[in-house]
Amino acid sequence: MTGEAIKSFYPRIEILDEAYEIPQLGRKRRISVLLPHDYYQTNKKYPVLYLHDGQNLFDEYAPYGNWGVDKSLERLAMQGIGDVIIVAIDHGGVLRIQEYLPYSTPRYTEAEGNLYIKFMLEDLKPMIDSRFRVLTGRDHTGIGGSSLGGLISLYAGFKYPQIFGNMMIFSPSLWISEEIYDMAYHYVPGGPTDIYLYAGGMESANHYSQVLRLEKILQDKRKYEGFEMTFSHNPSGQHKEIHWGEQFPLAFRWLYFNKY
Repeated sequence: MTGEAIKSFYPRIEILDEAYEIPQLGRKRRISVLLPHDYYQTNKKYPVLYLHDGQNLFDEYAPYGNWGVDKSLERLAMQGIGDVIIVAIDHGGVLRIQEYLPYSTPRYTEAEGNLYIKFMLEDLKPMIDSRFRVLTGRDHTGIGGSSLGGLISLYAGFKYPQIFGNMMIFSPSLWISEEIYDMAYHYVPGGPTDIYLYAGGMESANHYSQVLRLEKILQDKRKYEGFEMTFSHNPSGQHKEIHWGEQFPLAFRWLYFNKY
């Protein structure tokens, strides 16, 4: 040993607030930010990726496991890949379903997805843009999640193409409503757009075919200049955090760095 400190590539995790106000919903929520390991040693500006279900991204004691986003970012940074800021928004616990639902359905009559996205655009994003060194344009603004988090990400990306230029969509809950397919049909990218879509083969009886239906619709968007998408499939993948965690570094690399 020479006495020199061993360089750490582990991301800097900052809890912005344990009870950040969501005025649109009258609730509070933990908001975390994962910064590149050398964020405070540079003057760079960074792309931003907003991810839902923050409790399941890196918490060691998450009840259903976690994606291991922190460890993936550490490994990627060791390869020189990682100049992205990730904003992790915790879900609402027992209110998670209604907060991530963009549409009311006979089964779920309370849909608060529009209010949740309004919070992101009117309160959260402006705060992140002002507090951190970020690239604020749509080309550098991403959104993503899994299951219902994937559904609300699709909805936000389709409804606000002028805001989101990147989408990380894992196992979206497309069964909720036919309306999401209609939105996909009518979706016009607001500029160069990249979508990473994933589905596991062991999630449910109809899940894979539903995602294939969406993928077919989105493939048609290649007619727009700058639109790219990739579809990833794990035949043995289940509707679980561990499988979404395996996809995260692949999606992260494809969306923000050397596409393969």
